[in-house]
Amino acid sequence: VQLQASGGGLVQAGGSLRLSCVFSGRTFTIYNMGWFRQAPGKEREFVAAMTWRNSNTYYADSVKGRFTISRDNAKNTVYLQMNSLKPEDTAVYYCADSFNYGGSWSGNSWGQGTLVTVSS
Repeated sequence: VQLQASGGGLVQAGGSLRLSCVFSGRTFTIYNMGWFRQAPGKEREFVAAMTWRNSNTYYADSVKGRFTISRDNAKNTVYLQMNSLKPEDTAVYYCADSFNYGGSWSGNSWGQGTLVTVSS
């Protein structure tokens, strides 16, 4: 699996960004997909996930109501629409084919990450 994330950048607090992640190398439609992020000096954390079977979505409490994960199976792409951004959303965002174990989401294969910087 290869993953290529893009769409990061610098945005003011309250603004929006949409991240994209193109998937290749396997059959995209049978993979759960997720977004994770890692802020400076912190561990990588789960942000959002979408299942392949029924497109159920899952979000970290910190982004619920602000972020939306979606996928376009025809384009082998997963998106993360981020609205009402806050400075604490500043991080490198990674996409990954994902799995849930014991109620926690993790990633298998990772993209290279895209930097999101939110200024106050």
